[in-house]
Amino acid sequence: MVDLDYLAFLENILTDNRKEKFLKVLENRTNHFTIAVEDIFQMHNASAVMRSCEVFGIQELNVIEERYGKSIDKEIAMGAQKWVDINTFDSVSNCIETLKNKGYQIIATTPHENDCLMEDFDISKPSALFFGTERDGLSEEILKQADGFLKIPMVGFTESLNISVSAAIIIQNLTERLRKSEVNWQLSDDEILEKRLAWAKSSIKDIKRIEARYYNN
Repeated sequence: MVDLDYLAFLENILTDNRKEKFLKVLENRTNHFTIAVEDIFQMHNASAVMRSCEVFGIQELNVIEERYGKSIDKEIAMGAQKWVDINTFDSVSNCIETLKNKGYQIIATTPHENDCLMEDFDISKPSALFFGTERDGLSEEILKQADGFLKIPMVGFTESLNISVSAAIIIQNLTERLRKSEVNWQLSDDEILEKRLAWAKSSIKDIKRIEARYYNN
């Protein structure tokens, strides 16, 4: 539970514009969809995916680091790491199990011919959308455990797109459809309070000193 007095104390330090911006952004945030990226060797691609999550309102990004243990490229992310929750996993199985336990269906994005097109995808179900590398795609483990498959319609000779481009196209398409739907996609009141607190803390310089002042009063 969020300490409402503590939240009010921190938000009193912020400008009114900052607090209003938080509320406006949170109105459009969702956990109905979540994104997962698998073993992205070039971390600027994972950073770009995170930036797309932030821009289009996806609150959580799941990063599987089974082979490459790298950190998010902050220059590419351009501050998005402050506003998107990043969950890291050391294996595919841990990631899938965690997301299924949260109620998500596992959707593998692939360019295969018979996969579901974006416009036909059922947005009513909470879904975890998995993205792999352009070169290798998703692992067999994810493909075997997937509940469904999704692809971007393409009419040229090229059969695949860079992961950051693919993710941006799919996230933008599905979140736009979601906001126009009757699906209950928004964050809960408790989730909004948690994000207000986390964002207030990330916005205040020398937060440890401020916290100490609050708790010592």
